[in-house]
Amino acid sequence: MPAAFQAATRNGGGQLPGAHHAVDLEALLTGGDSDAASLAFEQCIIRLEEVVDQETAALRSRAPINLREFTNRKSQGLLELSRSIRLFQGGRPSNAVLARLAGLREKLDTNGAVLKLHLEAVREVSTVMADAIRDAESDGTYQPSVRAAANSYD
Repeated sequence: MPAAFQAATRNGGGQLPGAHHAVDLEALLTGGDSDAASLAFEQCIIRLEEVVDQETAALRSRAPINLREFTNRKSQGLLELSRSIRLFQGGRPSNAVLARLAGLREKLDTNGAVLKLHLEAVREVSTVMADAIRDAESDGTYQPSVRAAANSYD
């Protein structure tokens, strides 16, 4: 378990560093205040943007990172976002919220591209390693083309 998570749960917060406490969405649902709903929705978007920005920066730094932690934080943010969207109950979000959503979309597109690049690099490295292991275990009797043909009959 990551040390940051342990510290957060030990302190009773249950949240990772950089995470913010959720807005009381149920209280806003019963209050019917559209300004409060917009504010709560915008805060959810801001938290998601922070997580996405942190993950993108960490991937670009090429340092080892805990992708599971980022996945958990993004999942939590998505849950908050989907809950807060109910606050509008058929109404239209403000222009500020729509602009913030457009910004989040751009950040998600960038994050997706960086994640794709990272995944392609992982695949390439794993292919090189698998080929090296296969070659090390081979006694050289069969050429690669014969081995490939033999595998196609399996």
